[in-house]
Amino acid sequence: MRLAHTMLRVRDLDRAVDFYTNFLGLREVRRHGMNDATLVFLTDASGHYHLELTHNHDGRDYELGTQFGHVALHVDDLEAVVEEVVKRGWWYRRSNPKNKTKYIFVHDPDGYDIEILEAPTRASEAD
Repeated sequence: MRLAHTMLRVRDLDRAVDFYTNFLGLREVRRHGMNDATLVFLTDASGHYHLELTHNHDGRDYELGTQFGHVALHVDDLEAVVEEVVKRGWWYRRSNPKNKTKYIFVHDPDGYDIEILEAPTRASEAD
């Protein structure tokens, strides 16, 4: 498995992007708008590590500590991971089959979300 990204929820997307890009030197590589949220992916100079900033459009507020969303990992064979998760009896949730990205969420022993994504091909690398 390889680290794909870490997700943080942000209250003010413009201020957050400004902080991470203009102050910390990350660069925006992708923005994905949905009905209920906007996702912005940032990368470091190596281009290998991504930070996902998620802005939910419902106006919710967060306390320090509740903004952490999940850690995401890439795998080459998602179905093999699903088989292992089922074998171990762990909770998981699969992505909507209509999504072009195949992924599952599992809970770690403390209940944190871990997103496991099928690694993108070179031609479609996104996350």
